[in-house]
Amino acid sequence: MIKSFKTLADLCNAFSDNQAALDHFKAVRWRNGQFCPHCGHDKIYTLKNNRYKCAQCRLPFSILVGTIFENTKLPLRVWFGAIWLLTNHPKGIASTTLARDLGITQKSAWFVLHRLRYAARAKSFNKPLTGIVEVDETYVGGKDKNRHWDKKKGYHDKKTPIIGAVQRKGDVVARVVDKVTSQTVIDFVKENVSDKVSLLATDAWTGYSDYLRKYPHASVNHDKHQYVVGAVHTNSIESVWALLKRQIVGTHHWISPKHLQQYVNEMAWRMNHRAMTAEERINALFTAVEGRLTYKTLIA
Repeated sequence: MIKSFKTLADLCNAFSDNQAALDHFKAVRWRNGQFCPHCGHDKIYTLKNNRYKCAQCRLPFSILVGTIFENTKLPLRVWFGAIWLLTNHPKGIASTTLARDLGITQKSAWFVLHRLRYAARAKSFNKPLTGIVEVDETYVGGKDKNRHWDKKKGYHDKKTPIIGAVQRKGDVVARVVDKVTSQTVIDFVKENVSDKVSLLATDAWTGYSDYLRKYPHASVNHDKHQYVVGAVHTNSIESVWALLKRQIVGTHHWISPKHLQQYVNEMAWRMNHRAMTAEERINALFTAVEGRLTYKTLIA
């Protein structure tokens, strides 16, 4: 049975022991019927101590096999607390704070958060954006004025570019790229934006102009203090960048370029599930936990 909870206190009461957490996760993962994580067969046998065995491949398994929780040493109820904090804090949560809140080490908390970000990868934007769509780019990596005099490189040097798109009152998709070029924009728009949009709004950067002529495209020129022209503006995507940078500066303080895409995925996932209740967001993340991320793979 899938339990109901509206607050963190409700969550703690609902899953006061690990068996209750296992039963809830089983109800969510097998909501459409039981299956073997090894071969996908739907006939399985129940063994002792929360173990199962497939009738076809004959391999034993637990409900956690084949998910981000596989081989975890932490009780599942601790994971539930981490999921609540990650999905319901608008700017996320730092591993140091999570470690203190859950009573685990910072290294464990960092790995827990990255496995949850792995679950959030691209699951929230799996169809092209439609309607009015805004496209823009931003750069992450610290302000040049804060660097030592001999390390000042200019605005874009030593920064990591991100390109993103948002459907007005809809989903967000964002991707870390090596460099923002016309080809980068073309590839990103092709993959994530429907060719049936009613309006594609950008700023006046020349890299947008050529390919985007096939769309109903319009732009605003910020250099000329032009920000809104009728329905044309990039305020929505710029709000996304503002939230991302508050998450980085206010919560994490610094993020390596290597892992930046995972933090971007986390931000986009929360935004794309913002209309859900806290309970619905947690269960939505549970439906995306298939696939295992090992520590060795994470730090490779």
